[in-house]
Amino acid sequence: MRLGRLIACVVMAYAIISVLGTSGAAAHPLSTTAILLDPGPRSVAGRIQLPLDRLEVALDEPLTATTALQPAKLDELRRYVAGHTAASGAAGAWAVALTGGRVEQVDAVDHLVFDLTLTPPDGQVGDFTLDYDAILHQIVSHQVFVAVRQPGATDYTSLGVLDWTGHTVTVPAIGATAEDGFLASVRLGVQHIAEGADHLLFLIMLLVPAPLVAGRRRWVRGGDLRRSVVRVVHVVTAFAIGHSITLALGALGLVSVPTRVVESLIAVSILVSAVHAIRPLVPGGEAWIAAGFGLMHGLAFAALIGDLGLGRGSLVADLLGFNLGIEVTQLAVVALLMPSLLVLSRTRIYPAVRIGIAGAGVVLATAWLAERTTLISENPLNRVTDGLVAHPFLVAAALAVVAGVAWAVPGSARMPRQAVTPG
Repeated sequence: MRLGRLIACVVMAYAIISVLGTSGAAAHPLSTTAILLDPGPRSVAGRIQLPLDRLEVALDEPLTATTALQPAKLDELRRYVAGHTAASGAAGAWAVALTGGRVEQVDAVDHLVFDLTLTPPDGQVGDFTLDYDAILHQIVSHQVFVAVRQPGATDYTSLGVLDWTGHTVTVPAIGATAEDGFLASVRLGVQHIAEGADHLLFLIMLLVPAPLVAGRRRWVRGGDLRRSVVRVVHVVTAFAIGHSITLALGALGLVSVPTRVVESLIAVSILVSAVHAIRPLVPGGEAWIAAGFGLMHGLAFAALIGDLGLGRGSLVADLLGFNLGIEVTQLAVVALLMPSLLVLSRTRIYPAVRIGIAGAGVVLATAWLAERTTLISENPLNRVTDGLVAHPFLVAAALAVVAGVAWAVPGSARMPRQAVTPG
């Protein structure tokens, strides 16, 4: 156990050093779009920031900062984005004008930036609906973050997030309030976990061995239901504490790590937790792993709300709402999966199930790591993860069916508990 604690401390130290020892410009998350709006009395000004790497995937053609700014190509891209942008209010459809076109680096990722002007038909800006699906119509994992600034204010307030299931958001003419930002942040926290395959997979990798105990460097059944539940609570709580610390520090601008580094470290966290689910690396140290790598995930969460020009009052509401959304969704995931895992852990097929799930985690994490460190330009397994995330209840139902069948098959259920020798 001393070796296990030493490894856990190294993991925690590595996470802290990575957080405190790296500096860079924080931004909205890697390869996502941001729309910033400024309502005025007669029109709404704004700008749209589109990541070139996602834009080239959506259009199925290579794009670089140089090729995108060629006059003919820039005009084509401007028409594409304008064709996927619409607004309407009480008086009917609004005019959409997209002008300019420049490439800016947002956290070391090239983004194509257009200036946007929305004009109502009667020349009076009121509440309106923004409809936007550029890139979203081709990439189901893409997200678009919308923030709005009250007239005369200097800071933006988050308004909502668009994804492939929802392309519209209502924009108040007076700008968003702190309450709007809080509710939008709750929804954003829910969506980021529910639709974030990497964060979900990390949580699942930690839950898979939770009903077991480590003995002689392998996983064995041990402990009663109460002990298993306590272990799950410890893991989820440790992860929440870890990501809450860096979420607050990152969103307040006190620490900053380039998004590509954070996303790569998240892939590493999944890989380590998956290997741990196969063979215990830190016996009894799942909570330490969850807390240490939770620091990394917190930086990714902070990137969602940390650099949109949000004011301190709005930022506090965003942090509280976003954290609430994350925790509610994590508890929902635990409630959906843990009963099946607990039942399966009492059967003879659980070793195969555990190794199968963890093995899939190793493969997916390796592919993510290769993509995020630019070893490969596109992850060939993205379609698989997108499909799984798009049907979470089907996945949970399938696991429940497997658990029920395994429990009902004579001879496979009620696997005897093995004696545990500390590893």
